[in-house]
Amino acid sequence: MRKPIILVTNDDGVNALGLEVLVSVMREFGHVVVVAPITQQSGKSHSITVGEPLRVKKIKEERDLETYALNGTPVDCMKFGEKVIIKHKPDLVVSGINHGSNATINVLYSGTMGAVVEACISGIPAVGFSLDDYSSKADFSHGKEYIRKIVSYVLSYSLPIGTCLNVNIPSVSAKEIRGMRVCRQAKGYWKEEFEERVDPMNKKYYWMSGEYVETDSHNDHDYNALKEKYVSIVPVKFDLTNYNAIKELEILNCDVEVVEER
Repeated sequence: MRKPIILVTNDDGVNALGLEVLVSVMREFGHVVVVAPITQQSGKSHSITVGEPLRVKKIKEERDLETYALNGTPVDCMKFGEKVIIKHKPDLVVSGINHGSNATINVLYSGTMGAVVEACISGIPAVGFSLDDYSSKADFSHGKEYIRKIVSYVLSYSLPIGTCLNVNIPSVSAKEIRGMRVCRQAKGYWKEEFEERVDPMNKKYYWMSGEYVETDSHNDHDYNALKEKYVSIVPVKFDLTNYNAIKELEILNCDVEVVEER
């Protein structure tokens, strides 16, 4: 049987440890093609590169593994991997393992998930993996068992049309993880602050920081699943339409009367 072709990317860059761990697991399943950003691309969401050229460099080639670095965003990497490197749709796209959580509202800012959503738009089964740990000594390996289970399922059964997965792994040891939970995205937002600083040239600049504010009154969501030491799995779609609001806003429907010139 033909081995599945798995396209792997991330937003932490081609040299990130999380990417290395994810690739090691994907090689158990098929032929792996890595197209990852040359530099850190966190927070790039669904951005693409326009107005400047993309350049690619082959980093590694060995049995069932090709690795490329691209001077673009995660979405650029996904598109480039499909269209230029593989030259057809891969069987699966995976992104990560991100250094930090992409649960709750973070999914909208995440470059990791931007690549996953782009794959979903192209009709390719796709999963984003993130670790809820920002430490420089974060251990990405303890989620391997759950990554295997999820990838095995997706390769065997695919995913519903228009749906990709946002998977977040709690920052506990492998023995402490209690299992997996398919759940919804938590409601919340980031409360930002902009700290004013002065550079060595005595010019002002600003450094953005913030804290996450949870506004969800229930506990059936990804943020709570992580707190309870479960791997959270949120089905994500790219159609942002609020269908419930269409009826309410129908009053705005109108036709413009066309007046013919004499």
